[in-house]
Amino acid sequence: MKIRSLFSFPTFILALLIAFSVNSQKRDKTEETTQIKVSPKLVVGIVVDQMRYDYLTRFYEHYGDDGFKRFVEEGYNCKNNHFNYAPTSTGPGHTSVYTGTTPATHGIIGNNWYDKENDIDVYCASDDTYNSVGTASDAGKMSPHRMTVTTITDELRLHTQMRGKTIAIALKDRGAVLPGGHTANAAYWFHGGDEGKWISSTYYMNQLPKWVDDFNSSGKAQSYKKAWTTLGDINTYLESGPDNNGYEGLFQDEVTPTFPHSTPNLLDKTRDYELIKATPYGNSITTDFAIEALKQENLGKDAITDFLAISFSSTDYVGHKYGVNSKEIQDTYLRLDEDLARLFKALDKNVGKEEYTVFLTADHGAVEVPSYLKDQRIPAGYVDYETTQTKFSEFLKFKYGTEDIIKNFSNLQFFLDDKIVKNLDLELKNVQETIALELLSYDYVDRVYTGYQMWQNDYTSGIPYILQNGFNQKRSGDILLVLKPGTASYGSTGSTHGSPQVYDTHCPLLFYGKGIKQGSTVARTEIPDIAPTIATLLGISFPSGNTGQPIAEVLE
Repeated sequence: MKIRSLFSFPTFILALLIAFSVNSQKRDKTEETTQIKVSPKLVVGIVVDQMRYDYLTRFYEHYGDDGFKRFVEEGYNCKNNHFNYAPTSTGPGHTSVYTGTTPATHGIIGNNWYDKENDIDVYCASDDTYNSVGTASDAGKMSPHRMTVTTITDELRLHTQMRGKTIAIALKDRGAVLPGGHTANAAYWFHGGDEGKWISSTYYMNQLPKWVDDFNSSGKAQSYKKAWTTLGDINTYLESGPDNNGYEGLFQDEVTPTFPHSTPNLLDKTRDYELIKATPYGNSITTDFAIEALKQENLGKDAITDFLAISFSSTDYVGHKYGVNSKEIQDTYLRLDEDLARLFKALDKNVGKEEYTVFLTADHGAVEVPSYLKDQRIPAGYVDYETTQTKFSEFLKFKYGTEDIIKNFSNLQFFLDDKIVKNLDLELKNVQETIALELLSYDYVDRVYTGYQMWQNDYTSGIPYILQNGFNQKRSGDILLVLKPGTASYGSTGSTHGSPQVYDTHCPLLFYGKGIKQGSTVARTEIPDIAPTIATLLGISFPSGNTGQPIAEVLE
């Protein structure tokens, strides 16, 4: 007798489909669970001081395969990345990268500024309640106490119950202190002078670790007290102007701003280590120290994510001295490219190529040397404060009977004396507007905004949007100046920055490594977007003042 099947063939096929669907749903849920976060062993944040976006493209054919090109060709390139606030300077720049917000929220409104609550001038990282570590000078009396919110590095420390390490390194103190956040295990910066040492603050430690002492005693700083020659044949540096021109500064004892730079102070092994900062060798010693920290601090050696924050500062010193179009800038970036390749190699070896995530950006851009632009018949110039000071003083005396109604001038902002305004029985809004209209008549001024406008409006685009993001209600001034494009409050040689103009706001943003897609975008991204993008990647809280948005295209 034939035994009949319990299931017909169609029933059997249906059962298979249901089973496949259930298993598929399980796999999808598993994939969703595993993709809720990515856990690189190490995140490396790199800020290149005063790097314009076009330094990436201008010198691209000279770069090797393992530095900037590795970022661009294997990582993700945000081509239209901008600072969305002013002033565009080092302190606010580093803070905004790591807090995911702007000076309006994080409080670092400049490198230095007038503290109107305490009637003193302050520096963004200074703190006399702490002492120097590694030097008898005051160079280590620093902390992040003026930064009012958390950083992405703080949030990673909190998320890991303080088990994930944060180490921050830069030639400049503010380039290490502010990215390290409030909870960094250590922040180190380079004290030049006649010492040439990496130092810190008692905010972080009471004495330097042995490995830092050993590094300081190794002779590394002395080895970089050498002539600065070009990395390649200077005749191939066609992407920059002539070596000998009137738009560049000079080292002491130099007659012309030309290669090789080999002044007695630069070559002297026992004095003026500060000069290293103004050569590409400052970036090289920063790389040396960062690689040593990677090894000695065992960063990226376990499943708990660590963070290494590195700022390359020599690019800023060189830019200020020689300008955007100099052979010196080109050589500095070609040498930085080699330093980045060395850093990648160390990360591959010590952490593992697929086990770390890196981003690279800048803290601001820079203007072409205005005197050079003028010679090219491009509108540009300099602020003549000496001439306009007389006119402005006469206006204040005529209108208000005293110059003292202006209490301070800081970061192109005027601060009024509220007591004098009240004593004269005047409305603050009216005084702001009256002075603003006077300043608008000066030739070098492009536009003027008042504190009242910053309070009352919600700007969403253009220059006022940028100014408002930099306007901190408790710390900023009463009248805000914007100079004409191409105009600088600076000397006649070298480049500077600080404005809301596009040459100061357009900077690179590159991502590479674990959890990062390969590709690029021309959609606008902004500096405060970096921290929430990394936070989303790691699955951790956004910094406490965050106003940026995660860049979805970057993440796998």
